[in-house]
Amino acid sequence: MTATRKERVKLRVRRGDQVMVTTGRDRGKRGEVLKVLPADARVIVQGVNMIKRHQRQTARDQGGIIEREAPIHVSNVAHIDPASDRPTRVGFRTLEDGRKVRFAKRSGEIIDR
Repeated sequence: MTATRKERVKLRVRRGDQVMVTTGRDRGKRGEVLKVLPADARVIVQGVNMIKRHQRQTARDQGGIIEREAPIHVSNVAHIDPASDRPTRVGFRTLEDGRKVRFAKRSGEIIDR
């Protein structure tokens, strides 16, 4: 395997999920997943890992210092259990009707809508 080739990982986090940051300077913060970057195994979480970007003025946008979210590695976030409101791991289960859904391993509650 070459150094430039990226590993494809199966992500258990989707856009709209509530997650908690488990490591780093934003440890303990909670937020909603805004975007998932599966090629990099990263997610963008609302209000987490904020960076300042110096933006040049264009015909469309105002210039200045813009603060926005930077991607964070998916291993540094934990899904929030809808039942207990605590971090949990995620598993997959097949229902009687044949649908494959995610469930919280802490409470057993189904996450997918």
